[in-house]
Formats: sequence, C-alpha cells, structure tokens
Amino acid sequence: MLGMSITTIILVFIGTVAGIIFGFLPGLSATMGVALLMPFTFGMDVIDSMALLLGVYCGGIYGGSITAILIRTPGTPAAAATVLDGYPMNKAGRAREALSLATIGSFWGGIFSCIVLMFAAGALANFALQFGAPEYFAVGIFGMSMVTSLAAKNPLKGIISAMLGFMFSTIGIDSITGTPRFTLGNVRMMAGIEIVTALVGLFAISEVLANIGDSVKPKVVREIADYQGKSEGLFRFLVKYPVNFIRSAIIGTVVGIIPATGGGTASWMSYNEAKRASKDPDSFGQGNPNGVVASETANNAVTGGALIPLLALGVPGDTVTAVLLGALMLQGITPGPMLFVNRPEVATGIYILMIVANIAMCFFGLVCVKAFLKILKVPQSALMAIVLSLCCIGAFAVRGYSFDIKCALIMGVFGYFFQKTGYPVPPILLGLILGKTVEANFRRAMQQSMGDWTVFFTRPICCVLLIISIVAFLFPIVKYIINQRKAKAAESGAAS
Repeated sequence: MLGMSITTIILVFIGTVAGIIFGFLPGLSATMGVALLMPFTFGMDVIDSMALLLGVYCGGIYGGSITAILIRTPGTPAAAATVLDGYPMNKAGRAREALSLATIGSFWGGIFSCIVLMFAAGALANFALQFGAPEYFAVGIFGMSMVTSLAAKNPLKGIISAMLGFMFSTIGIDSITGTPRFTLGNVRMMAGIEIVTALVGLFAISEVLANIGDSVKPKVVREIADYQGKSEGLFRFLVKYPVNFIRSAIIGTVVGIIPATGGGTASWMSYNEAKRASKDPDSFGQGNPNGVVASETANNAVTGGALIPLLALGVPGDTVTAVLLGALMLQGITPGPMLFVNRPEVATGIYILMIVANIAMCFFGLVCVKAFLKILKVPQSALMAIVLSLCCIGAFAVRGYSFDIKCALIMGVFGYFFQKTGYPVPPILLGLILGKTVEANFRRAMQQSMGDWTVFFTRPICCVLLIISIVAFLFPIVKYIINQRKAKAAESGAAS
C-alpha cells in the first residue's frame, strides 16, 4: 500500500539512527545528514527515498539533545535551549529523567505536527504566504524579546549579551548591499560567524575551559551509582505536562510553517513562554523539567510544520526541507498544490513516514538511554579532551575552514569569561541567530515602503507581533525592578 514495504520501514529506522548520530555529534546536523545520504536515494522509488531522508530529519533534530544534557554540548542549534535545564538535571543526578523527557517530548511534538500536517497543510500554508519582510522582522523582534526573560536575575546583563550576539551577526557580507563589514581585512570573515561554530564555542569549549585540571568528580560517581534517576512514562508525560506540551507543540508547528525560521527559534520561544507561564520561573535554568519539555517538544514539532509549505506551496520551511525539495525534484516530483491532485499517494506516504520516523526516534531514544549514560563513566579529563576534539572537528566540518576552529576557540573564551562574570551566554547565541533576520528584513521593509515607518503598524500580523514583543520584553524588567524595591524595603525594615 502506498508503495510501502518492509524495506521502507527498515529504511526509516536506518535513517533515524543515522540522524541521531548526526545530531549527537557537535558540528554535524540534520541538514548535513540529509545532504550526505541523498545520493544513496538515486536508485530508489520516491517513497523509499523519503523514508530514509525523513528518518534522518527527525532523528537529527532529536539527537542534539543527548549531548546537550550529558556534556553541555548541544549537537545542533535546535538543542541549545535544552542545555539550560537539561544539563543542571544531569548534574543533580537526573540525567535519565532528562533524556527520557527529551525523547518523549520530541516524540509527541513530532506526532502533533504530523497531525497538523495531515489536516491543515493547505490552510496554514496560505497563512504563511501573508508573511512579508515586516512580518519576518516582527518575528525576529519577538524572538529577541526573550532576552530579558532568559536573564531575569539581571536583565541589563542579558541585553548586553544579546547586543554582543547581534553585533557578531553583522560580521561578513552585507546581505542587502553585498559589501564586507567588520571583517578586519580577513577574507575568511566575509562568510560571517557560522552558528554551529558559535554554538560549540559558547557552550562546549567554555565548559571545557571551566573543567580544565579536574579529574573524575565524586558527584559524577554518585550520579552513576544512582543510575540517573527515573524515566518518564510515554503517556504519563501527557498527563504531567499537558499545558506545556500543547503550548510548545503549537509554537513549534507554527514556527515550522514560517519559512527561514527553524528549530532553534522555536525552542527558544517555547522555553521563554514556559518560563513566563510558570509559577516558579526562578527554577528555570536550575534543572526544571519543564524547560527540557518545552525546548524538545517545540524543536521536533518544527519537522511537521516545515513540511507544510514544502508540500502545499513548494516553499521549504527550513534548510532541511530545502534539501528535501531537491530530493523530491530528483525523483520527478514537484511539490505544490498540484501534488495533491497528480500524486496524492506521495503526500499520504510522507504523512505516514513522518509518524513512523517519530516512533522509530522514540524507540531508539528510550532503548539506548543506557548506552547514552555510559558517557558519564568516562573520566572527566578524557571526556573533556574528546569534547574539545569533537568541537574542533565539528567547527571545521561545516564549511571546511580551519579558521572556524579558531573562531570556536575565541567564542569559547568569550563564553567562559561571561559565565565567570555573571553575564548569561544564551542571549549571545540568540542575538547571533536572530540578528540577520531582524536587520535584513527591517531594511527590506523600509526599502519596500520607501522609508515609511508605519508599515510595521498598518499590517495586522506584524502589529500584533510587535505589541506582544514589547510586552514580553518589558514584563521581566518591570518584575525585576519591583522585586529589587521589595528587597530594599525588606532590608531597611529589618535594619530599623
């Protein structure tokens, strides 16, 4: 049926395992995995080729959470937000629980987006077509508004970190004029700072620097002896985190539908909303399971969402679906409205394959948790050496520049000193990711409107997003000021 066979199912499982490995290793990604395996699909029929590549897609997005939780090294940008609570859970002896939450959250997020893909592809894709430069600018601003929430203890430091990241995003060739900026005369810097390079530097290499000279810590030995806490149940997850799951899945799916956003943006947005809705927001960043649930549910919900504009309009939702578009066209399939008329079995097959891929991802994630935990048995000094080696390989692998290794090391030093001085690191990455989106679309919008600023407020979607962004930006600042005043009042009262 639908051209599927046992071979098709096996290819899904092979692709999922390959995707997890690509996501697991810092510097590699789902995009790279799909691109590298695409040549192997040339002799296959369209359903078998999609089985392999969709398995890599789902597995690759999930795989980054494993190293994010265990060694504070996000395998992919989509898992960067998972570090914030996943790694503290590991340090507290709850790595098994964190890994199971990441796996199950990824599974249910992917299934949710698959259901939306099946029933709402046409309608939601048409909504995404309404997005122009002003709307993309507003989405970027909304993402940047999370800065004050991510640095609730000191919003000013969070803003400074984000501005530094935004500044890094301007390095390289200007996307509008094509002129080089802030390259210091170095040809390699014309390509800008690669996101993966910054990711491994800020999170992984900074952690290596913080652990230099350490041997196996007693705390790690105790964690291994306790076998890393309890695993979360597949259906108990839905009962325990219903609101967080639904909110995160919706955010991930909607972000996936909007082209050129991706899992990284979705996970940060979802994490921020989970923190804002929490009764105990201060526990986020200290090992709150809801942080892992929000991030991993959202970034995997992007997978189904990103396929909606691809299938319905022929417009890829992210870099992976751009490669998938090429794979479909090599098979003689042209995505778009006529796909559902001329080749409905292909669209239906992709729906089913996405569900099977998410099941395979969940299966391997839960079964292999014991193998993942063995990483913690590696002596700390050896583990840090391995991490540093993988970081260098990963930084080099993205573009093939040895210069990127130097960039990663420099970013690692930045991350280390920022941690030591109390400046939050995540806003730097957030500014780097969203900086190009905000700047480029602001300039395009101003050019298209002939310098008319009202363009951002006369378009309903853009206006609503900007209002929400302003509220989201100011709320943590106001809350911080109120708490500071209450603390001062309490101190003066105690003194008198």
